Amino acid sequence: MQINRITTAALLTAALGLGPVTGAAAAPVEKPAKSVSLRPAEGGGGWQGDGLSLNAEDNRKVDDFLDHAQRAERSISPMVRAAARISDATVVGFDHRLKSPDSLKRKVATSLKETPGETADQALARINDSVRYTLQWPDGRYVHGVALASSVLAAWGNDSVKWSNTWGRKQGYKAVNSAWRDPLEGHVFEVQFHTPQSKWAQEATHKLYEEQRLPSTTPERAKELQAQQDAIFAAVPVPAGAAELTAPERLARTLPAAG
Repeated sequence: MQINRITTAALLTAALGLGPVTGAAAAPVEKPAKSVSLRPAEGGGGWQGDGLSLNAEDNRKVDDFLDHAQRAERSISPMVRAAARISDATVVGFDHRLKSPDSLKRKVATSLKETPGETADQALARINDSVRYTLQWPDGRYVHGVALASSVLAAWGNDSVKWSNTWGRKQGYKAVNSAWRDPLEGHVFEVQFHTPQSKWAQEATHKLYEEQRLPSTTPERAKELQAQQDAIFAAVPVPAGAAELTAPERLARTLPAAG
């Protein structure tokens, strides 16, 4: 389902009253989420946790990436909140929009451990959820809401770099996970599009998923964990038309910047 340019332009024009942000109209800007304290590895400047570690140089690269994510969040959040308001979505978990330092470092360290020869720069280049959001609609408004919200984001110059629609799968996770590159900082951020039931299933399977992806998890245990997740997601209703949702084309930016 696609939203036409005239409709999107009209909605974006209306959104100009939501509050100024450089380069886009937006809702009021919240303060960036606070990062958690880090656990430096002994030896000076590195990091360790959960049996994983980063040396001092790689740890600094992740810290620089986190700093960039915090700067970018200040302009990304107003756009996402405005898109949610226009499409009548509920923003879920907004206070957790910034991935914690420990979580990101654990993700990079896991990637380096699983992929010999990979650099921290290469691992960071694949990170798309250092800034992340969840928009949610009831089943009956889901398809229209996703199409409208994604079209609004595209119209503001955010480039769609990933669109993973898993509603058509017979097993496993169900939702639309999208990633976008913002036009001001060039930072990639994630927007997940959920129904209340699919969001509940995601939260119910989170610990199972976290255990499954640990390097120490055996193949046998990973298979058991996947079967448990599949059983939970199998109970999630699929909104009519959800499996056909596709990423929007980038719209020509004909609207004046706010501010």
